[in-house]
Amino acid sequence: MTAVETGLPRVDVMRPWLGPEEIAAVAEVIESGWVAQGPRVAAFEAAFASAMDARAAVATSSCTTALHLALVVAGIGPGDDVVVPSFSFVATANAPTYVGARPVFADVDAATGNVTAETVAAALTPATRAVIAVDQGGVPVDLDPIRALCDPLGIVVVEDAACGAGSTYRGRPVGAGAEIAAWSFHPRKILTTGEGGMLTTSRPEWADRARRLREHAMSVSAADRHASLVSPPEEYGEIGFNFRMTDLQAAVGLVQLGRLPEIVARRREIAARYRDRLADVPGLRLVEDPAWGAGNVQSLWAEVRPPYPVDREGLLRSLAAAGISARRGIMAAHLQPAHAGRDHVPLPVTERLTGATLILPLFHQMTDAELDRVVEAVRAPGER
Repeated sequence: MTAVETGLPRVDVMRPWLGPEEIAAVAEVIESGWVAQGPRVAAFEAAFASAMDARAAVATSSCTTALHLALVVAGIGPGDDVVVPSFSFVATANAPTYVGARPVFADVDAATGNVTAETVAAALTPATRAVIAVDQGGVPVDLDPIRALCDPLGIVVVEDAACGAGSTYRGRPVGAGAEIAAWSFHPRKILTTGEGGMLTTSRPEWADRARRLREHAMSVSAADRHASLVSPPEEYGEIGFNFRMTDLQAAVGLVQLGRLPEIVARRREIAARYRDRLADVPGLRLVEDPAWGAGNVQSLWAEVRPPYPVDREGLLRSLAAAGISARRGIMAAHLQPAHAGRDHVPLPVTERLTGATLILPLFHQMTDAELDRVVEAVRAPGER
């Protein structure tokens, strides 16, 4: 009997945690009359930089545009190679192509799903000018060995912390040890502004240029022009972009940022209960914290292998029949048509994980009854 037949409500894979505080913050922005990029964006940038132990933060329209800007300000362009994990959302591999560079795929560690110094080294070419290291699913990447490899070679390491807000690496927020990092506030992330992103960097000159470039490279910002009765003349010194965040989004982000410790604590509590109750299931492995840090559990992914009674697709079908929404695990960009045909080193771990992993439901408001339903369905797939 299916969940529809029994009348059981659907269990979502993820729900953003939004409430009356976010509604009030947006209403205040609307009443102010200034809804585009303005004072709330500046306040969100300052608060986010402080929370993430970053020297500077630049709000953007998405993490993808933050990655794009990161490569531009780092001087990456045509003729350059950028090492990226294939085991990541396709935006990680797309970003180098926006600046005319070539993405070069690296394999990942089986336990964490992240690149390592060893997998990066295997993918380096004479033309490598940058590496994008991802905190996949919120699991902190082991950044120090990657930087120890790349820094002496003059290779910029960009941390793709799209999933990383609230995760820690060696006692500091992820991203704090990177010259430049990019963050996402998509609704699937635990800190959301609807859409939106952030660039953080330890280099003020990169932050200054990113702020200009996100606003068409104008010499005078829109906020400064609005504040003046006689708008000062503006110049456009280079080709820029429209990558701005709005004050409506930033107002939501400020509320969400204040909730971040509570959100992470709750997600880690739910993940611990999953791990405890599924630890004895043969052939099922849930991703764990690495030795060097603690994840925010943005995604709790599980690997399904024999002797588990069904494969990943079978488990997804079984969960769906029980009214439970799960998702296939992280994609492999090198297997997507957009990147097919690119030369790459062997990627055995990437191909194994992308074919055998799925993301289990986990959200702040998850009830004990919902967790029980998921655990029961995973422990006895197909028994309905």
